[in-house]
Amino acid sequence: MRIARHLDEPEATPQVVLMQGLAKGDKVETVIRHATELGVAAFLPFSCERSVVRLDARKAAAKAERWRAIAKSAAMQSGQRAVPEVREPMALAQACELLAGATALLVCWEEAPQTAHIADALAYGMGKCGVADPADARVGVVVGPEGGLTEREVDALLSCNPRASLVSLGPAVLRTETAGIVAPALVLHELSRMARKGEGR
Repeated sequence: MRIARHLDEPEATPQVVLMQGLAKGDKVETVIRHATELGVAAFLPFSCERSVVRLDARKAAAKAERWRAIAKSAAMQSGQRAVPEVREPMALAQACELLAGATALLVCWEEAPQTAHIADALAYGMGKCGVADPADARVGVVVGPEGGLTEREVDALLSCNPRASLVSLGPAVLRTETAGIVAPALVLHELSRMARKGEGR
């Protein structure tokens, strides 16, 4: 009911889509729950070369159904105005296709230079796409599974969108479930900062 009330008061906000590498146990559930509370608009779970989990079609559908229930519950609890979309687990190529038109695509990689900042990646994508208002941005954020992304996967991600950039989350190597929450939180914070800065001109 709280979500319906928010929908009656539309307000332009940026869309952050989290492309999360499949991880074992309930790690993806943890990411979806907390990232939904933060305001992530959609989740694209994808299978990576280093993913320990391998799902057949039946198990993938069951996982997605559970993830959607978690997202709905988290959205209602946190007062989000919409329930995020949660896709069934997919291959890297399919996820790349879905984010090919994103305003910016931020690939979080532990081997990225420490100087690869989120703010610079967002500014680059928005500038190249011609998006002046952060509220109009649709940003993809990629987080790998346990063991991280392979170089081949990173190359594929960077080549699927002309506004893709490597980004660093700092000197510490974060667990996949930590990175899946921290990365979109930092992106949403930076987009909010950019919006406030634009209002102050």
